[in-house]
Amino acid sequence: MKRWKKLGCLGVLLLAATVCCTGPVLLAAAARSQDSPTGGAGIDAAAAGIPPRMLSAYLTGASQIGAHVPACKGMRWQILAGIARVESDHASGRTVSTGGDITPPITGPRLDGSGAGGNTTAIRDTDGGQWDGDTEFERAVGPFQFLPETFRAYGKDGNGDAVTSPHNADDAATSAAVYLCGNGRNLADRDQLRAAIHTYNRSWAYVDDVLSGINRYDALGKAPQIPSGNVGAVIQAALAQQGIPYSWGGGDADGPSTGICCSPGGQDGRTVTGFDCSGLALYAYAQAGINLPRTAAAQAGVGQRIPASAGLSALLPGDLVFYGYSPTNDSTIHHVAIYLGDGQMINAPRPGKPVRIDPVTALPDYAGGTRLL
Repeated sequence: MKRWKKLGCLGVLLLAATVCCTGPVLLAAAARSQDSPTGGAGIDAAAAGIPPRMLSAYLTGASQIGAHVPACKGMRWQILAGIARVESDHASGRTVSTGGDITPPITGPRLDGSGAGGNTTAIRDTDGGQWDGDTEFERAVGPFQFLPETFRAYGKDGNGDAVTSPHNADDAATSAAVYLCGNGRNLADRDQLRAAIHTYNRSWAYVDDVLSGINRYDALGKAPQIPSGNVGAVIQAALAQQGIPYSWGGGDADGPSTGICCSPGGQDGRTVTGFDCSGLALYAYAQAGINLPRTAAAQAGVGQRIPASAGLSALLPGDLVFYGYSPTNDSTIHHVAIYLGDGQMINAPRPGKPVRIDPVTALPDYAGGTRLL
């Protein structure tokens, strides 16, 4: 796919995740299926954090793969969403028309070997500037950041308008599905999925970044079982907040609230009504009559501590799960979530991302848990 690397993409994602709540004081998806390109009916675009028109394009692209690569197995919208999340943040900042056309067009750095965007190898123009507006050197184009030469080889007319363009969401998604499927990969097999993503950008850090998104989108289609009693009350209270915005310093025992200024990423919580990670935990546990401290690090000191060394299998639904720079030092904890079971958690991830279900492995620095019930 692309022969240039984006610098810092994974690092930026992880940095954004680490600043969740260290400051002072839906989901209607049905059970997912590996054999279904839709991953189940009733997908909530808002809960997924994907613009509805882009989600429609991913569904379109996945559903058409049988016509283009009949031997391919396991293609689903979550895979396409995982790629587009990294490549363009789902065409963020652009307008997507009913027909799927994206304006203004998305073009990457000029691949002239200058080092911009991480490219050190010059790639001469192959499309006469047709898609990238550059008649001397190539630029990656569209929400899936195809090189023009690659798009000519794999491009498909996803919306049936007799025009094939990398700047059309349906065309780009269908073309990405064809590219990832190759000669007939089984993308339900994790090793083959990793290999397919690696052909898209030959960086294993990139592969891990894309897979983290796929894992989260997969989790959206899997409704957790709600236990009974106080544990169920905590989980139900947290699940009911899905889609509520992240607010730095926001949330209390009564529910979402405005927060404080300002997160390391610059969010002024005073302008947003919602939750940060510890605010969500505080609210959910208040519904079971438990008063938690305000910050994630302080919450780690309440209840029966479950060390990171015990592994994820030691967790039970309703436990708090923590993330920190040093798994054995609670003062380094920067994020907290509520464990749902089956490897999932509900949390307020970071500024710009609403309360949602994520895999526990979405963050790399698991620091154990706490059991309060």
